[in-house]
Amino acid sequence: MDRFQLLGDALNGRCPGLELLWGEAMSRHTTFRIGGPARCFALPSTEEELLACLEEAGKLDLPLVVVGNGSNLLVDDRGVEALVVSTLRLTGMSQAGPEILEVQAGVTLARLSTWAAGLGLTGLEFAHGIPGTLGGAVLMNAGAYGGEMAQVVTSVRTAGLDGQVHTWTGEELAFGYRRSRFSGGKEIILSARLELRPGDSEKIREEMARLDGQRREKQPLEYPSAGSMFKRPAGHFAAALIDQCGLKGFSVGDAQVSEKHAGFVINRGQATCAQVMELVEQVRLRVREQTGVDLEMEVRRLP
Repeated sequence: MDRFQLLGDALNGRCPGLELLWGEAMSRHTTFRIGGPARCFALPSTEEELLACLEEAGKLDLPLVVVGNGSNLLVDDRGVEALVVSTLRLTGMSQAGPEILEVQAGVTLARLSTWAAGLGLTGLEFAHGIPGTLGGAVLMNAGAYGGEMAQVVTSVRTAGLDGQVHTWTGEELAFGYRRSRFSGGKEIILSARLELRPGDSEKIREEMARLDGQRREKQPLEYPSAGSMFKRPAGHFAAALIDQCGLKGFSVGDAQVSEKHAGFVINRGQATCAQVMELVEQVRLRVREQTGVDLEMEVRRLP
């Protein structure tokens, strides 16, 4: 019996309600719609089930990957020889004070910001159109239109790979541009506490609608993608550099630099991870040769 069979037996015995999928295509769980099968894909509905996944994988020394909405992720065509744990069923939200929200990692930013608007709390308008979950947003300090998670997150509960729970606050969060103390993958985000400000619900919704309109106008939302492919290089904008090098519309197979926004790589139908990576390397090479700027991928590659 291999270690994954042992893992399945242990989790079935410990958490009878935990859904485990074997050989699940990761293309079904990423916004890029790309990725081969996961050896085991777990869908915990409670923190206890998630902690059991961490602990049992640790006992068997199995690789473990935690994903949310898969919106900043490019998965290899060969798949993932690991236990992949989804947070999408961890969707608890509560109001801990007039302006304080406690939110589990699997809550989508669209749902969270809409709920906050209904409570008359402002500060999350920027996040409404970001197609990710709270956990992923905190992990990478997601941001848009002048806002970022560092502005509203005051504490984060995590579990170590051994299942031990810890709370991080203030400077311990180590937020920076598209990073946090959790970016190394050694802490799994369970939930976060957010502090917002009082506002007018109608005006908040109007602002979210305005920003969503800008996104639809400027971004290729009609195609699968992983969002911005490259980080913003110091003193530059990645999309402007790519456009300057004449690479809008450049493609490798069904992977293409968007003609609408050069910072996005889109899947025009049947793009593979290999095609996306070939395109990325070609873009990086051309931009480096013509501008001297080295672009760094923002999208996480797995494995």
